[in-house]
Amino acid sequence: MQTKVVSVDPTRIDDACIREAAEQIRAGGLVAFPTETVYGLGADALCPEAAKKIYAAKGRPSDNPLIVHIADYAQLMSVARELPREAKLLADAFWPGPLTMIVWKNELVPRETTGGMDTVAVRMPSHPVALRLIRESGCLIAAPSANVSGRPSPTEASHVAADLDGRIPLILDGGPVGIGIESTIIDLTEEVPMILRPGYITAEMLAAALGEEIRTDPGIIAPDSEQRPKAPGMKYRHYAPKAELILIRGERGRVIREINRLTGEKQQAGLRVGVMASDENAGSYTADCVLCLGAEGDMEAAARQLYGTLREFDRQKADIIYAESPAASGVGAAVMNRLCKAAGYQISDV
Repeated sequence: MQTKVVSVDPTRIDDACIREAAEQIRAGGLVAFPTETVYGLGADALCPEAAKKIYAAKGRPSDNPLIVHIADYAQLMSVARELPREAKLLADAFWPGPLTMIVWKNELVPRETTGGMDTVAVRMPSHPVALRLIRESGCLIAAPSANVSGRPSPTEASHVAADLDGRIPLILDGGPVGIGIESTIIDLTEEVPMILRPGYITAEMLAAALGEEIRTDPGIIAPDSEQRPKAPGMKYRHYAPKAELILIRGERGRVIREINRLTGEKQQAGLRVGVMASDENAGSYTADCVLCLGAEGDMEAAARQLYGTLREFDRQKADIIYAESPAASGVGAAVMNRLCKAAGYQISDV
């Protein structure tokens, strides 16, 4: 299969490009497209065979649910068996935007889309290309990240092409995304709403919008390998570079000294060492390649640059990567979650 890449200006969307992509979706095909979070790999969410094509192209485990992307609130009501009052409150506060809600599904949604679950994950993206594609296609679009399963998520079209060239027919290139990490996922089928994946919409923002308590699933911090995932990214290793990644957590000076000690040991063994650091600390390291996520404490910048940085370590052929551990509050909780998954939860406290 030859993959076609079509450039689309999000501020002046070409109708012909969107029509071509929409026709591909309606025909049961796959289209990679930009959202405000990461690039998604889309197909008709209500077509079982189309959903299967997503899993095949990504090499994704079939029990890992897909997120259904919609363009208006009525489409959420069309796939839900029932909606709690929290759904409308959250939609009013955060949609369109980087929030996914899990609700009980009805019979319209095939189990191929939900990973065999009786629940469905739904979000309304804010990216103009994504919204136009959903509306033009006339379909609800199931779309996980447009990468090979387990790899860093794509934040620009070149990342999609690097992973999926020859596997999918069409990529809509809308330029770099704005946020850089996947949506927050909140489960509304629990008695108390529960965050299953942290993201740009923080726990504090969700609690303020609902005016009630919310919880965070303990599996985010200590995953249970026997648990069936209710949301994307809960069970399997994700976001990983080719090299082994280890997080170093502690006071700044001790972190720098420990990373440099480990770097020296690995270099003596003939390995090429990478370090992921803040702008302030980058000059303190002796590794072969030191890449920055932005200023210390600027977690929004870290989120935007995280996946591109992990892919850059691949390009620079790092054998092992040591990363400073970010503050796990606000958006930093989402960045830490992605780093933990990428590292296979290898964290060293110093």
